[in-house]
Amino acid sequence: MSVSDDPGDRPRVGLFVTCLVDLFRPGVGFAAATLIEQAGCEVVVPEQTCCGQPAYNSGDRRDARALAEQVIANFSDCDYVVAPSGSCAGTIREHYPRLFPEAEEPEAHARATALAARTRELLAFLVDERGLELEGVRFDGTVTYHDACAGLRELHVREQPRRLLRQVAGLTLSESEGCEECCGFGGTFCVKYPEISTRMVSDKCRRFAASGAGTVLAGDLGCLMNIAGRLSREGYDLNARHVAEVLAGMTDAPAIGEAEGLQG
Repeated sequence: MSVSDDPGDRPRVGLFVTCLVDLFRPGVGFAAATLIEQAGCEVVVPEQTCCGQPAYNSGDRRDARALAEQVIANFSDCDYVVAPSGSCAGTIREHYPRLFPEAEEPEAHARATALAARTRELLAFLVDERGLELEGVRFDGTVTYHDACAGLRELHVREQPRRLLRQVAGLTLSESEGCEECCGFGGTFCVKYPEISTRMVSDKCRRFAASGAGTVLAGDLGCLMNIAGRLSREGYDLNARHVAEVLAGMTDAPAIGEAEGLQG
């Protein structure tokens, strides 16, 4: 492991675990913590609930604000807030300041803006902030990578995961056609428009299979659970994993979908 900063510099990083990771795939949280520690940081996990994204996207500003206030307070003493999810990190970075209009609530807006400025998606943090170089990590197989919408479009996370994956021994990255297209999950989108969502994820699965990969990787668990379920239902012989599990060398756990009951 090597990082760009002085090894004696250990920023205090608050790990925002995310609801889906906490409830369905806690191993992703442990993998994220391992990677952040390898990047020379101290990891803390403050008390937390939802980031408020479902409420915010549904127009429920009152509950979104209440959740945002909890996050802002609980992570106030962290040098960074890091999430293994572009959607949660994007909510805090891009939308929290909008929940507290500066003209009406200048102090609350300032707190939200300050936290937003310290919030990073996991892979962007590891590469852009810490310059992490992996050592001794191996994954034997061909993978393809799905660029989740919020990470890609809100936070410009694209090259960072690929840079890290190129450092994993035994791993071959095979890009699939349309890797930057939405998988159809979109939080509440898949609930409001199930037929459209199903068509979108089916198209993605066909392209994943055509890539020749045996494993689909991504940085957002919502996308991965959506993809894993459809891969199973349509009979594709592909696994799905969060990219942090591979980068941390923590792939002993069953693939996503097997343990969560999404297979078959």
